[in-house]
Amino acid sequence: MRIVSLRSTQDRPFGPVRVAERGWDRTRGLLGRPRLAANEGLLIARCSSVHTVGMRYPIDVVFLDRNGQIVRVVEQLKPMRMVWCPGAARVLELDAGQARRLALLPGLKLSGW
Repeated sequence: MRIVSLRSTQDRPFGPVRVAERGWDRTRGLLGRPRLAANEGLLIARCSSVHTVGMRYPIDVVFLDRNGQIVRVVEQLKPMRMVWCPGAARVLELDAGQARRLALLPGLKLSGW
């Protein structure tokens, strides 16, 4: 997987962010991986839904459109849940609480991938 740093329209960089573009990487997501550190994330390409079945910790989920604009933020998604966002093209997964700390809100645009 590629590793990038992302930047919001508020000019707040964060990373490292792994980019899951291949089938297995996209399917696996964060399953079986240790909890993400602050500023760390996983960006899943060609994705509009995620689940936390089999995970042991909550995550923040940020849905992005094709242009990188945030269309929905789901904070503190607990294990054994599923969430989706029609029209999303990418999903950014972060440790729980990081979306708020990074001030990631609908309407902001992310770039850097």
